[in-house]
Amino acid sequence: MKAAKPRIGLTLGDPAGVGPEIVAAACTRPEVHWCCRPVAVGHPDVLRRAARLWGAAAEIVLVGSPDEVEPSPWVIPCIPCGPEGAADVRPGTVNALSGQAAYEAVVAAARLALAGRLDAITTAPLHKEALHLAGHPYPGHTELLAELCGVREFAMMLYLGPGEPLRSPAGLAVVHVTLHTALRNVFETLSEDAVLVKARLADRFMTRIKDGARPRIGVCAVNPHGGEGGLFGDEEQRILRPAIERGRAEGLCLEGPLPADTLMVRARDGQYDAVVAMYHDQGHIALKLLGMHRAVNVTLGLPIVRTSVAHGTALDIAWQARAEIGSMLEAIRVASRLAMAGGEKEKRC
Repeated sequence: MKAAKPRIGLTLGDPAGVGPEIVAAACTRPEVHWCCRPVAVGHPDVLRRAARLWGAAAEIVLVGSPDEVEPSPWVIPCIPCGPEGAADVRPGTVNALSGQAAYEAVVAAARLALAGRLDAITTAPLHKEALHLAGHPYPGHTELLAELCGVREFAMMLYLGPGEPLRSPAGLAVVHVTLHTALRNVFETLSEDAVLVKARLADRFMTRIKDGARPRIGVCAVNPHGGEGGLFGDEEQRILRPAIERGRAEGLCLEGPLPADTLMVRARDGQYDAVVAMYHDQGHIALKLLGMHRAVNVTLGLPIVRTSVAHGTALDIAWQARAEIGSMLEAIRVASRLAMAGGEKEKRC
């Protein structure tokens, strides 16, 4: 374990959304400073305005390195980046300027983490349409970070830590085989290899969370009722079962394919530590119903630690001091824990 508290870069996200205000609010919370040394990454004028929104007395100090200033609830170091005019973006709007500001913050934070100057990054939400308007055609953070880090095997995971209504002491992770794609494309994207890659990533993450113990992973069916023996589709027999068998041969503790509606109930009750979902809403809806404001987005497969909130830019309530900060606090806590974690130990079922 590292002796020093990890340095966590907090990107401000889209300046028209709730990102800057939840970062500013989190940086003034003592519990954040107990677990890490937070450093904001983004346009400093946006951060100043967000701090004023909450009535925070914190000073925004511009730094060139995460180690220049010791952060506290009264001092927020900020690594400046972003286009001129970002602070003048009208709240609740979708535009190229805010997309560019969010993009530059992610790039700056990722590069600092890759260089070892940050121990982890926690990202506030960006708006995908604004990102595209700025000329960056990524489906979201996950794909952008994968390209910046030069990795091809990666996954978006939602993680809900221990606590009600979960009965597992390790919490629950949901990894998605397909992510930001039209539903009609899901079936042509599924493959044995794609399922197995996500299962391995889920296993690796939860093994760290469980201090070396191998997690139990449930694999969702893609068709209703698990395909009903082929009546509702043959993907379970043709793709999912062979992938599960291959994973078991490697030592992964996989079960399935199981109907998603009952699998998520069993996962809530502690029978599984992780779930492999086949598409975005299959995993997102269930986990967010279990704990919307405690859920954390984690990108698996990167050489850096990256967590994020499990919600979007919330343009409808942006800059009204109404944003819920629970997910940001949990994302920072999880990033700190992962940054402090030691090596991964392998165990068989």
